[in-house]
Amino acid sequence: MSGLMQFDLVSPEAALVSMEIISVEIPGAEGDFTAMPQHAPLITSLRPGFLKVNSNDGTKEYVVTGGFVEINATSTSVLAEQAFDRENITKDIIDELVDDAEKALANCAEDSRDSLEKRLYDTKSLLDFLDL
Repeated sequence: MSGLMQFDLVSPEAALVSMEIISVEIPGAEGDFTAMPQHAPLITSLRPGFLKVNSNDGTKEYVVTGGFVEINATSTSVLAEQAFDRENITKDIIDELVDDAEKALANCAEDSRDSLEKRLYDTKSLLDFLDL
């Protein structure tokens, strides 16, 4: 497995991907970053955005709405709240995600307001990147 690492993407609904990859670009809550073989161990949260998985077969993209990622030298595991193959994403799906984020913000406690405002902003920005 020299030069490659194991990648798994799962959501509560399904295991979407399990494959060997070269790298994965991750929308971290604190900023985007790339995981590659021999990456330092890390556990962090995700923000709504795109996972770009680079393998010997090319690049594949997924939309995630949040969750967590665990990285070590030989593998990256993404536990997504929701995940969609970018090829299957529609404006209706994004609109529903925006509605969910707006409802969460409208009903939130004051101490979680900032993070939910950011989630709403990030979710709305998916439309700009998808050209829907």
